[in-house]
Amino acid sequence: MAKKFDLNDDSVVVVVGSGAGGGTLSNELAQKGINVVCLEGGGQISLDDIENDWGAMFPKISWTDTRVGTGDLNPGLPLWVCKTVGGTTVHWAGASLRFKEHEWRARSTYGDIKGANLLDWPIEPHEMERFYSMAEDKMGTTGTHGIPRLPGNNNFKVMEYGAKALGYQTVHTGNMSINSEPRDGRPSCHQIGYCMAGCAIGAKWSTLYTEIPKAEATGHFELRSQSMVLQIKHNSSGRASSVIYSDKDGNIQEQKARVVAVAGNSVESPRLLLNSASNMFPDGLANSSGQVGKNFMRHMTGTVYGTMPGPVHFDRGTQMAGIVMDEAIHDDSRGYAGGYYMQTLPGFGLAGIAGNVGAMSVDAPGTWGRDYTEEVVENYRNMAGMWLVGEDMPQEKNGVTLHGSDKDQYGLPVPIVNFEDHPNDVAMRNHAFKRGSAVYEAAGSRKTYELPPFPSTHNLGTCRMSARAKDGVCGPTGATHDIPNLFISDGSSFTTGAAANPTLTIVSLAIRQAEKMAEELRQNNI
Repeated sequence: MAKKFDLNDDSVVVVVGSGAGGGTLSNELAQKGINVVCLEGGGQISLDDIENDWGAMFPKISWTDTRVGTGDLNPGLPLWVCKTVGGTTVHWAGASLRFKEHEWRARSTYGDIKGANLLDWPIEPHEMERFYSMAEDKMGTTGTHGIPRLPGNNNFKVMEYGAKALGYQTVHTGNMSINSEPRDGRPSCHQIGYCMAGCAIGAKWSTLYTEIPKAEATGHFELRSQSMVLQIKHNSSGRASSVIYSDKDGNIQEQKARVVAVAGNSVESPRLLLNSASNMFPDGLANSSGQVGKNFMRHMTGTVYGTMPGPVHFDRGTQMAGIVMDEAIHDDSRGYAGGYYMQTLPGFGLAGIAGNVGAMSVDAPGTWGRDYTEEVVENYRNMAGMWLVGEDMPQEKNGVTLHGSDKDQYGLPVPIVNFEDHPNDVAMRNHAFKRGSAVYEAAGSRKTYELPPFPSTHNLGTCRMSARAKDGVCGPTGATHDIPNLFISDGSSFTTGAAANPTLTIVSLAIRQAEKMAEELRQNNI
């Protein structure tokens, strides 16, 4: 029987969110014998609830509460994340890449870039090697720990051919946390092709069916789904003391806590801190620096598609099992700082070409006409596609603020998310477009398409780590500078974004945080 903790039990660690950060942290702590209450705003699904249908899964797992996008963002859907047990690990593609050493030291490496709010991470790169290895073993990351890589589908084979024709050297099916062989009680990938709608067989690592069940089995963990956290309370000494939330029946509850760890993604985490303002913390919790909600990053992204001479069927097989890594370097001669990856991507992102193809094509619905049918519909099977993902620059103007009047269903101000490209982002994207198109042209493409970002990106940086309290929100363990028993435990803690897909680093930091937190608890420091 699942463990139940009393609302007045002030010995528990309360974790807000059950995704890559919160779900991993919860399990790591529970395995150490630490009692955890995990509050998740969404409901819980099972593998039986996952359908190989984009249209069916989007409303089932997505965060569709009202958000306002400004700047370069879609006004109604500024980003696509999940509101469900497992968080965005239900939706993620599985790509698991380590930061490169220079990416931990972006400010030192790139120098002073006008308009960019760069810092070095307050973590030594070599320290992360152990935690990366632990995360890769936990997640079953291919290409590590002797785990074979996944096979390449046709989409990969087209990209591989063109990339190698251009002289690229590091081209393979990636480091993917999707089983290439049975592991951890889960099957190997069946190449179904709906990874980002949720893996119906559980071959892809997700906290939904890995970390959460393992935590429950310890007897030190309680999951409360459909529990939307509204506010964090503190005591007279300024320490976090409880969490206010709306339960599955719409009743307001208060859970006492010894420690609070916030892992609500890069919109909800800063929003919660801002909504927890008090007389002692008038600008929001952990916000003496004024950096809560600032420095939102979503990576430089774009997509390139090529119409090939024959059938590709790029929507068949593991979606992102294909990568070109050669451009993920820092080389000033290219005209920008940082680097990017090319990764295979199927056709649900054909916004602007194929109109409403799949649930993700939200940017240009209603496309029609002879050019559309002849160029796109009749050539759909011949298309190959890639996603470009690289490091974007943190900027203070990009971030999350609270709406002055509009409220959500819980009576809280709706979040406004602003993002505008930095010139460095634009220069990198233009370079990546040219190189991506060249890959397909080298493989025989007769037409290429270069498309802007869509809402499914990586959301980082709004509660960033910093060595000095005045520069950020939390320190190197994720403990906030202002409140030692309040932690940031998700991608919002990222100081800079690097080029890598962030989930592996989020999980690695969560493992590290659990280790540090357990020691602090043992010593009664928090």
